[in-house]
Amino acid sequence: SPLGRLMFQLPEEMGLIAVAGRQTQGKGRGGNVWLSPVGCALSTLHITIPLHSNLGQRIPFIQHLVSLAVVEAVRSIPGYEDIDLRVKWPNDIYYSDLMKLGGVLVNSTLIETTFHILIGFGFNVNNSNPTICINDLIRRLNREEGTELQPLSADCLIARTVTVLERLIDIFQEKGPNGVLPRYYKYWMHSGKQVRLHSEDGPTAWIVGIDDYGYLQVHEEGKGVESVHPDGNSFDMLRNLIVPK
Repeated sequence: SPLGRLMFQLPEEMGLIAVAGRQTQGKGRGGNVWLSPVGCALSTLHITIPLHSNLGQRIPFIQHLVSLAVVEAVRSIPGYEDIDLRVKWPNDIYYSDLMKLGGVLVNSTLIETTFHILIGFGFNVNNSNPTICINDLIRRLNREEGTELQPLSADCLIARTVTVLERLIDIFQEKGPNGVLPRYYKYWMHSGKQVRLHSEDGPTAWIVGIDDYGYLQVHEEGKGVESVHPDGNSFDMLRNLIVPK
């Protein structure tokens, strides 16, 4: 991509973000097509992370920090704390545990001792189709609670997401995973959820949390806690299944 080529030509201390009003060739995880309707906040952000740093040793965590940053961008605004946005492991943003309204894609390239990271994130702000959007959730809360919260703009939420993300990265670099995990768990949708491993009649396991490298931890009865890698498995929320690909 043009952005991918440009990022290696910038001075180290200069940040780069591309914001798309309309995107026609979106890519999702595993080469999936990413739909990008008008009213969706779409950005690609370039950051650099030293290899020999807390986050450089745990690069899979970046997608969790970005998902968390999107949710906190909304829920840290005074009055908007009850908008039911949540993070879904490993890289989606959901309304409650019902409907996806955004996602994150991270590509990393190691050059000498620096990771160059391209972070793509998109979330529905004004478009009620194909699923639901943040301003729908605000209108719903206003109806149910009698509040008068204003709709939010894509530009404002992209800017807030980047600001929150920078802060989360700083905390992670200073304190490691435990610096951010309490905030992550506050907004994630999996606490205590029961899942089946491998198939619908496979063994039962409970989701415990994520480990120090960002992988999902499940507790299978009689077997203790084990980590499940996102790249080798698909996580079917609707059927509560973790299936090896």
